[in-house]
This record gives sequence, C-alpha cells and structure tokens, in this order.
Amino acid sequence: MNIIGYSKALYTTWIYYSPERILFDAGECVSTLMNNKVYAIKHIFLSHGHVDHISGLWSLINTRNNAMGDRGKDLNIYYPKGNKGIEEYLSFIQKVNSDLRFNLKIFPVEDGEEVVLRNSKQNKKFVKAFRVKHTQSEKSLGFHIFEERKRLKEKFKNLSQEEITELARTKGSDFITTKYYSKILTFSGDTYLLKKSDIEDTEILFHECTFLNKEDRKYNNHATIEDIVELVKGTKIKKLILYHISGRYARKIDRVMAEYKNQIEEIELYYIKPDKLFKL
Repeated sequence: MNIIGYSKALYTTWIYYSPERILFDAGECVSTLMNNKVYAIKHIFLSHGHVDHISGLWSLINTRNNAMGDRGKDLNIYYPKGNKGIEEYLSFIQKVNSDLRFNLKIFPVEDGEEVVLRNSKQNKKFVKAFRVKHTQSEKSLGFHIFEERKRLKEKFKNLSQEEITELARTKGSDFITTKYYSKILTFSGDTYLLKKSDIEDTEILFHECTFLNKEDRKYNNHATIEDIVELVKGTKIKKLILYHISGRYARKIDRVMAEYKNQIEEIELYYIKPDKLFKL
C-alpha cells in the first residue's frame, strides 16, 4: 500500500504517501485512522490553514510524543509562508507540548521553493511548492514531488541493444544517459481548477473535487469534476485521484464517477468517498 487518505469537504482532509513518508495536510482523525503509521511520517506539507486541513496536527504531535512508538524520528512541518492561522496554531501546539521528546521542525515555504527529500549519487527527490487559488484571504500552496531519473541520450537511440550494452560496459552508464527530473506526484490542496501547465506532465494527480454538480458551486474557490476531466485530457497523467468531495453526493458518487471514467479511459480514475478510508 503506497497511499492512504481520508477526505470529506468541510470536515477533514489528509493524504499519506508512504514511499517518501509524506503527509499532505492533517485534518481531524488522522492519528486515529493512521494508528501506528503516524510514527512513519517524516514530512508534513500543509496546503493552507483552514481547520479541516490542520485540526489533526495537535493530536498527531501529542500521539507521537506520548505513545510507545519511536520518538527518535524528527518531524518536519512545511506551510505557506505568511499564513497567520497556521503560525498561530503551531505556536499554540508548541506551548502545550513544551516537553516534546522528538525534534519538531517547522519551515515556511514559498511559491517555487524546493524541499529536498533525499540527495544521493544514485537518486534525488524533492518537493516543489506552487501557488494555488483558494480564498482571497488564505495563502495556499500545492505541492509537486520530483524524482531524478536517467534516459538514453538522443545520439544513442538508434543503436542496437548489444551496442548500448557494450558502451555501458566500457564507458559507464553516465556516458550514454542524461539526467532529468520527472514529476511523479502533484497534490492540489484546496483550490479552484489548477493550470494545465502545472499538471500536464505529472504521473499521479491529487485534485480536490468538492462539487460533482457545477450548479452547486457558488464561488470560484473549489473545483468541479466536469472541469477537472476536461483539464486532464491530453496530459501524461497516469492516475487521477479526486478528493475533498462534498458529503451531499455520498449516495450518487459511484454513478457520477462511472459517467466520467468513460471520458478519460487512458487515465486511471480513483476517488476518495466521504466517510471512507482510501487505500491504493
């Protein structure tokens, strides 16, 4: 299992991506439903300061501090720089947990800033923040995960496999390959529809999808499934995971999603049902 999450508009949202031990947002019930997995979390990326995305932080930090799990691991929290609501909440949590038995590190991040997850000779991964549009008064970010990969240099692509193998043996793999960064995951946070330029080359897209009926949206601060499906057409996305869906659609969500699956058959479509733990 690489991904687990729970999301219901207005109530809670959190997504855990286990390959990099990242928690995106920290809504209520995150500690309860993750249970002992909370000790695996290394990085928490907060998209914005609305209560349904940060209310679980206090419980998560308290659980790690007082239960029997490993307290030797640092916990890093990243949030949109200048978001006063998050800053005040984190300040409160630190005051009431003044005896923390693990290192809690807090970092404000800005649009375009990179956070290195790992950096070795063989592999580099980092998270890059990008600005998203939610409410006018709320500083909000989405996040990309990038991974360093290698591919065959253009000038060697016409060679046979035997010739490529021989070059690699005699010259080394660095001689025949070039490094590039692949966008392996994008998390939208709460937002109006993302820009195509932000998502067209990502492999896994988490996009908030509060409304399954466009007429139900009163303000341009959340996305609709109709717009999202149009957005992802013609992209390189392999998996589209919709979350933050309003509970008003609980009874008809499967029927609505089935209709849209037919429009993007080249993309695997998943969705987090309100009140249901998601696992992938």
